[in-house]
Amino acid sequence: MLKQTLKKWLITPEVEEIFNRIPKDVGSYGYDPWGYNLEASKVGLALFKLLYDHYFRVTATGLSNIPKTGRVLVIANHSGQLPMDGALIGVAMATNPEGPRAPRAMIERFFPTVPFVGNWLNEMGSVIGDPVNCERMLEREEAVIVFPEGVRGSGKLFKDRYQLKRFGHGFMHIAMDLHTPIVTVGVVGCEETMPALANIKPLARLLGLPYVPVTVPVPLPAKVYLNFGEPMEFSGVRSEGEVTHNVEIVKDAIRALIQKGMNQRKGVFTDGRR
Repeated sequence: MLKQTLKKWLITPEVEEIFNRIPKDVGSYGYDPWGYNLEASKVGLALFKLLYDHYFRVTATGLSNIPKTGRVLVIANHSGQLPMDGALIGVAMATNPEGPRAPRAMIERFFPTVPFVGNWLNEMGSVIGDPVNCERMLEREEAVIVFPEGVRGSGKLFKDRYQLKRFGHGFMHIAMDLHTPIVTVGVVGCEETMPALANIKPLARLLGLPYVPVTVPVPLPAKVYLNFGEPMEFSGVRSEGEVTHNVEIVKDAIRALIQKGMNQRKGVFTDGRR
């Protein structure tokens, strides 16, 4: 009864209209091969749209750069201890007036070990960040969100905010092999949602987690800016030197988009309006 009441409250006619415009390739039972579920993703969209609109007050620019159809890798900087940046990028893509997409996000392997959380993320479209999963979803012409910094980015300390950590190269190998365009995203604001002063490494090892930050208990309402760049395509001989060079091009594009977001904001928790 409580579940049905919550769904009725969350899923407004606006959310229904938005969700109905999103192309969804699922079977007759409402699931796809990775566990994406229509009802769960609708609830997730409704919940995170409230946070997107009213808590983080997201400003998104460049959404027209995301292809309306076909495979695409959405590559962003990572931060904030929790995967809130992925959720906000997902809402921006799902509500994109230029052409909504059902976003698929690559998540860290430890998430499925967290009770309830792993299954919920899976039903909303997240998939363990394995190259095979990514390749197969792109072959189905999906839009896939990847954070090449991984836990190095999400778990960074506040003193290192907006400094890109080492990127994994797997996404570039896939982009070149499958002739997949890359749309970069600069995320500004999530660094301030859960600023970490330290990482309790012994406790993290004991719990089998990548980090246990010393931070606030709940995300702070920092205003978030998402800037989507123009599509980038990479071809040529896939030597490791060429892959490394291309990854640096992507990192430079994200740095420029981060700087754009920093220039946009008037304050961490405000948009500057009175």
